[in-house]
Amino acid sequence: MRPDEFQHALSPAGEFSSDDKAAVYRAIETRRDVRDQFLAEPLPDELVTKLLKAAHSAPSVGFMQPWNFTLITDEATKQSAWEAFSRANAEAKLMFAEEQQALYSSLKLEGIRKAPLSICVTCDPTRGGDVVLGRTHNPRMDVYSTVCAIQNLWLAARAEGVGVGWVSIFHDADIREILGIPAHVEIVAWLCLGRVDVLYGEPELAVKGWRQRLPLEELLFRDRWGAR
Repeated sequence: MRPDEFQHALSPAGEFSSDDKAAVYRAIETRRDVRDQFLAEPLPDELVTKLLKAAHSAPSVGFMQPWNFTLITDEATKQSAWEAFSRANAEAKLMFAEEQQALYSSLKLEGIRKAPLSICVTCDPTRGGDVVLGRTHNPRMDVYSTVCAIQNLWLAARAEGVGVGWVSIFHDADIREILGIPAHVEIVAWLCLGRVDVLYGEPELAVKGWRQRLPLEELLFRDRWGAR
């Protein structure tokens, strides 16, 4: 692109309208990690494509776009993933103090079999070559970029009335084998997606007493770590 052409690539960067801003903040504030509120109806292909395009619009280090999205609707594959989760979940329960284990057991931590669609989001660290602009000193930037894509999808899904749940309790090797994921590709998330008609008003783990949201002012420093 010639220097005189850069100007034509720019677009206005003013504030959104009040209604548009309110919609963005509403999506952020009411987004939930959905585990059990999924409806059975399949998601239309055009809607799934919209959500994937939102994910693909995320920023990425060196514009490497390291993500891939494996869509799973096959019931046998979802059953295998659920079994992998169940084995890991039984192990996870024992990692918590005995007084927490009963509450842990009462929590539903996945919707793999109930949600009509699962998406396995992965990160390919080789996509940008050996040296990637912006990743030269922090090799994890490609994974952080992939998480940005997931958040884009999650917020777009909230705006469309689609629930999303992130399943993270499994052994990497199990999901890698189930989906045939190459050794060099990193598994970032197993997402469950489906229509929902109700959501918790607050995060489910807060509602059920696992943890509460920390006050923002306790997390703020100025100019130096620990300086209030």
